[in-house]
Amino acid sequence: MKRNFDVKSLKSVLNKLIDNGSLNSGLNNIKVQSLWKKTMGVNVNSYTTEIQLKNKTLYVSLSSSVLRQELSYGKEKIIAIVNKEIGKKIITKIVLR
Repeated sequence: MKRNFDVKSLKSVLNKLIDNGSLNSGLNNIKVQSLWKKTMGVNVNSYTTEIQLKNKTLYVSLSSSVLRQELSYGKEKIIAIVNKEIGKKIITKIVLR
């Protein structure tokens, strides 16, 4: 039996694989974690214990209640900065815990 294979570029195959669900969300999660560290600076990062992206909601665990309160005033700005850096709207809400 002879098989026919379509010739496709590696880039197109990888992009299709990434765009299909869980791999894409995992990569977005890693990008957001990296951007949080880069954008928020050393002081905020020293109090950040966990960063997780689920269903367009960014969950950030902080060990300082004072910092949590301070950041709660700038949620919309943080969302705008992260979405702009990534180049697409992947965050619509931030939950600080």
